[in-house]
Amino acid sequence: MLVLLPPSETKRAGGHGAPLDLSSLSFADLEPLRMQLADELVALSADEESALRALKLGPRLATEVEHNRALWSSATMPALDRFTGVLFDALDAETLDEGARAYAAQNVFVHSALFGLVGAMDPIPAYRLSHDSRVPGLPLKRFWRDAIADRIAAHDGLIIDLRSEAYAELGPAPVHAASVFVRVVAVDEGGRRRALNHFNKQAKGRFTRRLLETRPALGSVDELLDWAGSEGFELSAGAPAGRGPAELDLVA
Repeated sequence: MLVLLPPSETKRAGGHGAPLDLSSLSFADLEPLRMQLADELVALSADEESALRALKLGPRLATEVEHNRALWSSATMPALDRFTGVLFDALDAETLDEGARAYAAQNVFVHSALFGLVGAMDPIPAYRLSHDSRVPGLPLKRFWRDAIADRIAAHDGLIIDLRSEAYAELGPAPVHAASVFVRVVAVDEGGRRRALNHFNKQAKGRFTRRLLETRPALGSVDELLDWAGSEGFELSAGAPAGRGPAELDLVA
């Protein structure tokens, strides 16, 4: 199973792990791309004013640029612990038991704008780069799209895409029977469904946490739907998928 999470723009500072070693990250064959982008980001961050513009940050977030400058020397921590924000607060990875974290290491990947796909337990430093950041000469959609899409498509099993649409554009999941994009919706009194924002992230965090706590062996969409129902989640077929993967609606 491959569970794809979006990253968060906010991250915990610090850590207790050794400095970044790209060879230790999942999908090791992405190392040349990671090295190229990381070096460009560090070079960009040498000029604080230019970096703030490229990263679309205000002066009060200059410490984010400092994190980028220290990318190769700062401490690391597991990716699932590094990211903060609504989704990761609801997931609350640091309180998971060892079995849940081991299951996450095998099945959960975060789509980072800087590192591509990183495993839940991959050691990464604090950094700031978003899907819409402007790294000179390296448009992120063009830089990552084929590389990420190819590696997701190579997965032989169920793919549960919980990413935002923006990150899904940086590396689309394949279209086949065991690949689904999950959209969080609310249902009004008339039965109409509408997408959510804040509660979208919270629902995805709770959903992922329950996967990690129960550690099901899921090989198909039908098995995913059965598991979700048994755990109290309302998950069902969503809007027609068009050219992308099939969609499932998770009712918040």
